[in-house]
Amino acid sequence: MGSLEAERTTTGWAARDSSGILSPYTYTLRNTGPEDVYVKVLSCGICHSDLHQVKNDLGMSNYPMVPGHEVVGEVLEVGSDVTKFRVGDVVGVGLLVGCCRSCNPCKTDNEQYCNKKIWSYNDTYLDGKPTQGGFAGELVADQKFVVKIPDGMAWEQAAPLLCAGVTVYSPLKHFGLNVSGLRGGILGLGGVGHMGVKIAKAMGHHVTVISSSDRKKEEALEHVGADEFLVSSDATRMQEAADSFDYIIDTVPVVHPLVPYLSLLRLDGKLILMGVIGAPLEFVSPMVMLGRKSITGSFVGSMKETEEMLEFCKEKGLTSMIEVVKMDYVNTAFERLEKNDVRYRFVVDVAGSNLNP
Repeated sequence: MGSLEAERTTTGWAARDSSGILSPYTYTLRNTGPEDVYVKVLSCGICHSDLHQVKNDLGMSNYPMVPGHEVVGEVLEVGSDVTKFRVGDVVGVGLLVGCCRSCNPCKTDNEQYCNKKIWSYNDTYLDGKPTQGGFAGELVADQKFVVKIPDGMAWEQAAPLLCAGVTVYSPLKHFGLNVSGLRGGILGLGGVGHMGVKIAKAMGHHVTVISSSDRKKEEALEHVGADEFLVSSDATRMQEAADSFDYIIDTVPVVHPLVPYLSLLRLDGKLILMGVIGAPLEFVSPMVMLGRKSITGSFVGSMKETEEMLEFCKEKGLTSMIEVVKMDYVNTAFERLEKNDVRYRFVVDVAGSNLNP
């Protein structure tokens, strides 16, 4: 195919200010080049970090902002140097659309840790244009940051895997926890947490969901597939579970104490932070020292890990638990997400929505 040269316009739903209310917004897509892929958006998941961004919770938001970084779409056209994709392919675009390609993280397939990474929205691309996300009719992305969706995987099922799925898969693999027989805890049963249960179970782990109340106990055990459910306010059960976990994946996106969960880890256990929290967290050092425990973090995953994770989910038959909505419901979906009223991920049917009513 010839390289893409002409600019195009598209319509997305954008927040104009920190109210976070989205409405139709027509804008020009960035200049495209020989390694770019022009994609018609089919569906896009709604992540908790989208809520943080549209409401400027982290103090870094730029408006107008079209959110959405769990994008599944169909390739409409490819640049002259694109080798990985063809017109008609179903592809995914996640949280990143650019990196420097020369630093150590970039050279070691850890581009998500590049200090010059470019976010898929609320950022500025190399040409100076603002990046906009997947709550839109179309987008343009460099082929490096596009992945093929495995044949047979439903669009709406694939979307949350591009963030929630790889966010869990990456640290389990990186820290050598992708072996059977381990005991893991998942703190928080939301979009990331429910995929954590599914992926860890598929790796052969004994998985306990840890929550502040028993409200989600039935869901965790009967619907998501956890082995056990632990209420963090139950002092007796927490004491019984002390020193029993190889790792805990902490998905809670608000300030919370770490000490109760550090006590659950056995020797060399890892507390892996994944929630985006804009305030300090506290712990006492003996809880880490007396057990050689680690508090660490992990951020989405590399493009290589994303491809591996998609194949893993296809091989294991893993799916995300979703609620599909149209774009005109997106503001209500954000309100419900803020109240944790979703099981477990909203996915916008972009292709089936009227983007400019």
